Amino acid sequence: MRGVLAALVALAALIAAAASPARSTGVQHVTLIGDSVADAIPGDYSASLIVKQGIDLDLEVAPCRRVEGEGCPIDGVRPPSAVQLIQSLGSKIGPTVVVAVGYNDFEDQYAGNIEDAIDAMTAAGVKRIFWLTLRAARHPYLSMNDDIAQAAAKHPQVTVVDWNVYSRSHPDWFQTDGLHLLGPGAEGMATLIHKTLLTAGVAAKPARITTTALPVAHRGKAYKAMLAAIEGVTPYRWSLLERAPLGIHLEPNGAVVGMPRARAGRYTFNVRVRDAIGSLSTRRLTLRIVT
Repeated sequence: MRGVLAALVALAALIAAAASPARSTGVQHVTLIGDSVADAIPGDYSASLIVKQGIDLDLEVAPCRRVEGEGCPIDGVRPPSAVQLIQSLGSKIGPTVVVAVGYNDFEDQYAGNIEDAIDAMTAAGVKRIFWLTLRAARHPYLSMNDDIAQAAAKHPQVTVVDWNVYSRSHPDWFQTDGLHLLGPGAEGMATLIHKTLLTAGVAAKPARITTTALPVAHRGKAYKAMLAAIEGVTPYRWSLLERAPLGIHLEPNGAVVGMPRARAGRYTFNVRVRDAIGSLSTRRLTLRIVT
């Protein structure tokens, strides 16, 4: 009987593991909770690429979402509030959450809604909260932005991300209502979020090639040099963007090897490194070959 029970437990664990989305290794898990304004990000390919740089992103956006309370119906379905979503995700929400919700909330209830959302995130194990201000195209959003600032002053885990100021000089980012985003606006919001997470040390920095020069090669003699990079997420994979001098090759691990057969002279070529999450860095190098 114990053997059967153990087998059932093991099977249940396998099923649970299969049902759970795989998390990327080497980067932090971030959940972005948004309403119809942030919903423009997944609809824009460039914005999606920008916002997910250096993080393992769970994008939870839905039109008509409120921080708390019943949202408006979309195709007969009302989206869960941010608080409901946080509670349903539980510990799966991860240690970092970005909140871009509030345009559908009521001004006189927003401060309390923020507090309830922070309480829900704290209960779920969230350690850092980045809350976007509302674009103040309407007067109530000014006082609601004050509510966000007051919550951040009270809770050290909350950081204000000032979308209102960042977007102020870009009316071309918005639809006629001054709130919902066009493509450039989606990319602008994604850029602001990415910069904030990068500065805070949440998003991994992109890989960067540090090799600036190659040692001299002697024609007809064995040659080896190692390229180097920093940051990003290892392992790195190296490649050439154009042909190297005759007899010289670049291995995927960054080793420049071979026996140069090209005539003596200076040869330039571009090398590229790609890290484990797809960030790229390119550098133009010069190899001097002597006899």
